[in-house]
Amino acid sequence: MAKKILIVDDSALVRKQLSEVIEVLGFDIETARNGQEAVTKATLTQYDVITMDINMPVMNGIEAVKQIMAKQPTPILMISSLTTEDAAITMDALDAGAIDYIAKPGTMNIGKEQNTKDILEKIQSLSRISPRRLRNRASRAPVARQRVAEGKEKSKHIPENTTLTKIVLIGSSTGGPGLIEQICASLPANYKYPVCIVQHMPEQFTKAFAERLDRASILNVHQSAQNMDVLPGNIYIARGGVHMNFVKKVSGKVVIREDQNKGKNYFQPSVNEMMLSALDVFEGSNIIGVLLTGIGDDGADGMVKLKKMGAYTLGESEESATVYGMPREAYERGGVTQQLDFKQILKTIATLK
Repeated sequence: MAKKILIVDDSALVRKQLSEVIEVLGFDIETARNGQEAVTKATLTQYDVITMDINMPVMNGIEAVKQIMAKQPTPILMISSLTTEDAAITMDALDAGAIDYIAKPGTMNIGKEQNTKDILEKIQSLSRISPRRLRNRASRAPVARQRVAEGKEKSKHIPENTTLTKIVLIGSSTGGPGLIEQICASLPANYKYPVCIVQHMPEQFTKAFAERLDRASILNVHQSAQNMDVLPGNIYIARGGVHMNFVKKVSGKVVIREDQNKGKNYFQPSVNEMMLSALDVFEGSNIIGVLLTGIGDDGADGMVKLKKMGAYTLGESEESATVYGMPREAYERGGVTQQLDFKQILKTIATLK
């Protein structure tokens, strides 16, 4: 039986172009012109994937996502010009239950080769996610979401000791932003280690993401920058469009060195780049590597090398991963010390001694 997809967009041209791109997958394609129509159709039919515009008449995409996830959990991919212009709205869509997003720079770019490849890859991956997994995902602790909504001011936490003893490295992609929020929200004020995170996002998104995480966390969250000090009790989000590497100065201080050369990596920033660079600065035994949900294999080689050099490496289990791609590759290549579900990973990171 063919899989079913619902394309939701108020533009007839966009619906047509997306349908032409997706038809190569052999899915049964249906369309909706606004959020209300999408909710009605999604309530009556269990689609394998829904693509959702944000700015639509009658009912916008954010409200539609909320209602669909409450009535008939379905993997939703946000596709909108607004995802590039206003990254904060995209974060709201992910908060509402959408799994992933793809930027639509302009209507006429939908059919461009790279855009087409990204759309097809994400739709195929999302179509494999079961409704049961989505329900489990929705039941996770809403602490971070609540803090983001409250937007409370916090006093700047300055670590008493700036000596680095260990570093935590986290990589994630599709399905990851909500998990990263939960990790940031769970770390205590006296956390001893720096946490460096690569979440696959384009340059327009990472600044808004870091600001959102900063509101969710007691600790300070920064978008990485050239020569930024790496300090205990701080969280660093790799800036989109560059790799986050590390350098130790003569003084012993560790700083971030941004690398604009994409190299052979599909993603920039790359989890592999971050993990391999950390080994130039830290002893393997002082590194904790974590690989969460995501499409592809970025981070798998990095995890293998980290483990080989004595690092403690954690991979998210198939049972909890929204997309068991990146952690599967790390596990099958022998790069995972322990494979745990996300709740156990969260507890392990937060209580690290």
